[in-house]
Amino acid sequence: MNWRKPAAYIVTACNTLAASGVFADVNKVEEVIVSASRTNKPITAIPNTVKVIDREALEAQLATSTSLLDGLSFAVPSLTPAHQKMTSNGVTLRGRTPLYMADGIPQSTPLRNGKRSGFTIDPAFIDRVEVIYGANAIQGVGATGGVINYVTVDAPESGDLLQKVATRVTSDNFEGDGFHYKLSGLLGKKFDNTDVVFGVAHDVQDLYYDGNGDPIAVDPIQGDTMDSRTWNIFTKAGLDLDEYQRIEVTGNYFDLDGDGDYRVVDGDALAGIPATSESGKGEGDPTYNEALNLSVAYSHANLFGGELTLRGFYYDFYALYGGGTFPAFQDPAIAPAGTLFDQSALSSEKYGTKLTFVRDNTFWDGLQVAAGVDYLRDKTYQELAQTDRLWVPEMIYKGWAPFVQLEQRLVDDRLRLSFGGRFENVELEVPDFTTVAGANNTFVEGGEPSFEELLGNAGIVFDVTEDLTVFASYAEGFTMPDAGLILRGVNIPGQTIDELVDLQPVVADNLETGINYRRGGLDIAASYFWSDSDLGSRILVVDGVGQITRQKTEIEGLEVSAAYHFDSGVSTGIAYSQLEGRFDSDGDGSVDKDLDGRNIAPDRINIYVEAPLAANWHGRLQYSKLLDRDFDGGLPQYEFDGYSVVDAVVSYRDASLGNFTLGIENLLDEDYITYYSQTLTYVNNSTYFAGRGRAVSLGWQKTF
Repeated sequence: MNWRKPAAYIVTACNTLAASGVFADVNKVEEVIVSASRTNKPITAIPNTVKVIDREALEAQLATSTSLLDGLSFAVPSLTPAHQKMTSNGVTLRGRTPLYMADGIPQSTPLRNGKRSGFTIDPAFIDRVEVIYGANAIQGVGATGGVINYVTVDAPESGDLLQKVATRVTSDNFEGDGFHYKLSGLLGKKFDNTDVVFGVAHDVQDLYYDGNGDPIAVDPIQGDTMDSRTWNIFTKAGLDLDEYQRIEVTGNYFDLDGDGDYRVVDGDALAGIPATSESGKGEGDPTYNEALNLSVAYSHANLFGGELTLRGFYYDFYALYGGGTFPAFQDPAIAPAGTLFDQSALSSEKYGTKLTFVRDNTFWDGLQVAAGVDYLRDKTYQELAQTDRLWVPEMIYKGWAPFVQLEQRLVDDRLRLSFGGRFENVELEVPDFTTVAGANNTFVEGGEPSFEELLGNAGIVFDVTEDLTVFASYAEGFTMPDAGLILRGVNIPGQTIDELVDLQPVVADNLETGINYRRGGLDIAASYFWSDSDLGSRILVVDGVGQITRQKTEIEGLEVSAAYHFDSGVSTGIAYSQLEGRFDSDGDGSVDKDLDGRNIAPDRINIYVEAPLAANWHGRLQYSKLLDRDFDGGLPQYEFDGYSVVDAVVSYRDASLGNFTLGIENLLDEDYITYYSQTLTYVNNSTYFAGRGRAVSLGWQKTF
């Protein structure tokens, strides 16, 4: 496991996570380009923590994980452990919300954060995942915790025909309802001046079982990857207009539908008894996610001595959540108080453009100038689907932002100094609306609040020797608070949109310093960061419904890793992540209480070893220890009792037969309660979840 810093990053470092049957030559040095940086910048030049998880590393994690978000949890220790559900609720990066992207298209829904942004594309179509840690404004709104960018597959540069088929069968407890199936296929080819890729994936998931042999409860509100069927259709086509110019079109349709075959059997959270599932239909309609991504990109690699890229995109997202007879849903005009069942649905539709021009050696040698402008329009609303009521009014976010980024290389390119700024111009349009009966049918006068903010950054990267690099940086990022939570809860008459101070943006600062050392097979990295927000955003849940509080927050953390790659092909490594977060509970300007598990990941130790076992055989064993955490001012039953999980992967690769993989998640069948369920005070008897027990997956993959 490798934490990547802006030092001599190599492809083989990414591959230390791989367990697909081929180990890379650890002596091969090759620059990795990070597209999420907006300048296709080498990872060696970025003055903050960046990690690139390549396809082999990704497949190693997916061999034992049911979802992409679960798989990233081991690869990125400061990312909160995933819930093994269809939600990223409480999943943070360095204690703040990351911006999820697919080929640079924002997948997040900041105006009403539905916590489903990590489930909009199947991993079969992802070539690599780029993670930029810490608050930044590189991609605009939403990245107060960092950026997680899914980069999709391309046609082979060689011109060979890409024909790839993969299938996997997974069993929980070898029970009849504990079998899961997945099939995917890719077809692609590069011709003289055109290329095309097309893929289809289908995934069927039934019940998961915990370490005690009991069926895990389906999530009745947020939705679940259990008891679901997923279809994903992906396509990408490119046309090279000439030696320098290219047009590329990408489309992806993702549909994850719950089957609704199981209902929750309540546990007892206070007694530590998790909820379980039983056969039978629950109330309402099954939850689902539906997402459509379309983009058109134009690039010119030699325009006035620089490179121009222009991307236009469209993103349409709709998610249905579970329901209940919550007080906020009640309306005596429809049904007697306490009897009205409803469930919410979130719609987010956005389009925009991203223009970037990068020129090296501008004005003088060593100076790189990157400049551009972004535009984003996001229309979001939330409805109560069973009764066709508008719960959150239609909000329209319109923002445009010019930016300039400079980098100067000095001392034979060993020293890089960078600084830049992004000027955000944002307007939020909200019409007049009346809240639902649960918020007293309160009339709220619409408005168009706006703000302008200059977000700056500065950094330094210095190669002390060929083996040792140090860096330091400062960056600002911003997001909108969960405006939908704020608006739907307005219950005091006489308020207007322009007067609601809680709609002010969340601006987070990120200070970071670190080192990276690599010599021979040894790779060591360490970084420390500190992040604060004077007007942070923290969610409380009252009567099953979220509410926003705006409070000063401060977060700091330490990330350390070490790995060694032996000439024999054996690799081993260890990574440690530590986070502390505090907020200002009494408004006196000083932080005084711990942020809870919705914001802060547990301290964590990850260890792995992988090695060739015999001819064509390779193996990997990984261990993850989540450490205990106490929260001051919290109730004892919501402190976190840590747990450990061991995963194993064995693979066999044959040129004619293909690649066979045996993955075992939770090898020791550890019985535990998830971090999410242990630490959040609003978890109840129906959402107190056990973690997944031992699950055995057999996969086959063949490239023709």
